[in-house]
Amino acid sequence: METRRAALFDLDGVIIDTESLYTEFWAEIGRRYNQPSPTFAFDIKGSTLKEILERYFKDDVTRRQVKNDIHSFEDNMKYRIFDGVTEFLTTLRQSGFKTAIVTSSDNAKMDFLWQQQPKLADYFDVIINGSMVENSKPHPEGYLKAAKECGCDIKDCYVFEDSFQGLEAGRRSGAKVIALSTTNSADKLFGKADEIIPSFKGFTVADLP
Repeated sequence: METRRAALFDLDGVIIDTESLYTEFWAEIGRRYNQPSPTFAFDIKGSTLKEILERYFKDDVTRRQVKNDIHSFEDNMKYRIFDGVTEFLTTLRQSGFKTAIVTSSDNAKMDFLWQQQPKLADYFDVIINGSMVENSKPHPEGYLKAAKECGCDIKDCYVFEDSFQGLEAGRRSGAKVIALSTTNSADKLFGKADEIIPSFKGFTVADLP
């Protein structure tokens, strides 16, 4: 019997070009609410909104305000799909791969995305968002859940990530991990993935490690 394989994708910085916008947003939130870490915007990458609010914002009033701020920001964000993504997804499906999104984004953010890119969901068999897991990346729960829902052994899966937390989640899951140097430079990603690529432009199923 042929082995069933799956490709599991992070969303921001991998499928859609929004990671730099989030960095600017969270850096401003960090300054506004006196977060002590100068790298706050990077510290929280890969975390669910629920975890960010609970870990970094101690009172309910502030949490509500930050939640309103992020949803207002996401409502007005432009969700641009990276070049080469839909072409690669098409070849994966034609080659018999199952495909999944595994993101820390919540339901509200995903609704904003589908409003702007309604056809994107058609490329995926499974979508796991932050409301569907108990543990944020770097915990592997999201990727293990996606593999199970795809009907695949995690060892027969490829994880595509851009953030350090996401790459660690992929490695801990047991999947093969491919890093995209869209958020971090290739030098910083060295040793954190089985392969590093700059984008999906020209990348094919035959190029998978």
